[in-house]
Amino acid sequence: MHYEEQEYSKRIDLNTVKKLAVFAKPYKKGIILLIVQMLFLALVDTLFTNLTRFAIDNFVVTKSLTNFVPFCLFVAFMVLFQGSNVWLMIKNAGTIEHSIPYDMRKAAFKKLQELPISYYDRTPVGWLMARMTSDIRRIGVTLSWHVVDFFWSIFLVVLMTIFMLLTNVKYALLVLSVVPFLVIISMIFQKKILHNFRKTRKYNSQITAAFNEGITGAKTIKSLSAEDHMLEEFEKVTEDMRNFSIRAATISSIYTPLILLLGSIATGLVLWTGGYEVRAYTASYGTLVLFISYAVQFFEPVKQFARVFTELQYTQASAERVVTLLETENDIQDNEKVTAHFGEMLDSNREAWPSFTGNVEFKDVTFRYKEGGNILENFNLSIKAGEKVALVGETGSGKTTIINLACRFYEPTEGSILVDGVDYRERPLLWMYSNIGYVLQEPHLFSGTVRENIAYGRQDATNEDIEQAAKIVNAHDFIMNLEKGYDTEVGERGSRLSTGQKQLVSFARAILSNPGMFVLDEATSSVDTETEHLIQDALNRALEGRTSFIIAHRLSTIRSADRILVIDKGRIIEEGTHKKLIRKKGYYYRLYTNQLIEEQERAAYAQ
Repeated sequence: MHYEEQEYSKRIDLNTVKKLAVFAKPYKKGIILLIVQMLFLALVDTLFTNLTRFAIDNFVVTKSLTNFVPFCLFVAFMVLFQGSNVWLMIKNAGTIEHSIPYDMRKAAFKKLQELPISYYDRTPVGWLMARMTSDIRRIGVTLSWHVVDFFWSIFLVVLMTIFMLLTNVKYALLVLSVVPFLVIISMIFQKKILHNFRKTRKYNSQITAAFNEGITGAKTIKSLSAEDHMLEEFEKVTEDMRNFSIRAATISSIYTPLILLLGSIATGLVLWTGGYEVRAYTASYGTLVLFISYAVQFFEPVKQFARVFTELQYTQASAERVVTLLETENDIQDNEKVTAHFGEMLDSNREAWPSFTGNVEFKDVTFRYKEGGNILENFNLSIKAGEKVALVGETGSGKTTIINLACRFYEPTEGSILVDGVDYRERPLLWMYSNIGYVLQEPHLFSGTVRENIAYGRQDATNEDIEQAAKIVNAHDFIMNLEKGYDTEVGERGSRLSTGQKQLVSFARAILSNPGMFVLDEATSSVDTETEHLIQDALNRALEGRTSFIIAHRLSTIRSADRILVIDKGRIIEEGTHKKLIRKKGYYYRLYTNQLIEEQERAAYAQ
């Protein structure tokens, strides 16, 4: 399934330019210096051609070496000046090219840290990756090298036009006569070329995604015998990319000869007129050479200007995508009162934070996603500090929604949720999140060592703290049996560890952060029975005194819960301990006994 991106304007939008100017402002001096450097670069390029004219008229034609040495020294000075200017220009442009994207990525990544879980639920990872990489890189290139090309083209065209008009108006008009045709052709062809390159980049992204799916989903593809289907889809995307690449190359192959043809026409006009005048001694040989050179050189900056102007139109789309990310409204954020008292979310005053006891209460909570009906309606639930509560029910019953609301990953549409007697919207978001230990069904480990993963939430943790957390969750023994113990690399997403081992490391990480509230979301559904027993034993010790929510597929793992809530369509239909619900012989009893029978049958077949 492909994510359809929002369509963005291809025209220059001054509002977007103003928003990007915030990132260019710290480098204003560098950008101004770059423009000045372009002026001198164009000026020297123009003067070199005039120096050639001077040399021909004063040294070649006259066969005299009068003032030849000073002339050579002046030329050498100009070469050194131009070389130094180009070196400084490249250094300056390179600094701007990398510094602005650096600042933009920092701002965008900071924004991503502040955005709630709901944003990630509806936004594809590929979209975010494209904004953070290719779009921002494109803006950096535009604000550096495209600025170079843009102003160099303008300055060179203006300066050459001035010099030509001052030298010989008639010759100047002959050269300029083909410029309108050049501009029109350049704008048309560059737009078509860039359109095809843009399509090529789009399909290149799809090819990358297809590679990723083909590699990561190799087992699934083979188990479904879907190789032919995958190959067919991949061939279609690569064929589309090939076709657009060929079109771009074909258009370029027509465009370049047309530009050369126009340059040749201008050169021919100058030669035709100038040749007669040089023969009649009404114009100098140096002047003729000067205008031939200008006729050849004049079309490169015009071509560059047309290319850059068209490129700017396509950069507009990248700029709007990045601005869209940076201006995304936070669905969940600290209100002004909280910010004034505790500070910004990522710079919160932790010393002013209240203590976290763990009492949680839902008061007449109604919740619905932006699209769809109510998931919860007038929902009420009170959980005491240190209570271990399990939620069971069919898929889509509302279990995860209740957990997400309790953790403030989402906020109630109506009603309120109190934590320790206070509406949690009156507390900092970071305070709430820092008091949650969340263990997922499929734990996410980061590239690095086992030690680094356990200490991820507490960078100041000592080796003793890390090992103690691992011992609490029964992970120490298997870690010590690894090749390098705690310094063993876990691989990308923990690929070098088994599912059970990753779960134990994830659990140790949660323990080390010493949260006031635990959430276990199907934490044992993907592990073997032996690992389940290890985790169950760890749970009994680690959750002691901590408020905890447990969503479990295996009902055997929640028998020790203080309270079991049976959820159906956003309502609590049964509530009590395991023994109480079994005696009641209601929904939970049927669910538990059916699962028990299934497990016994699987065990019998396995023998």
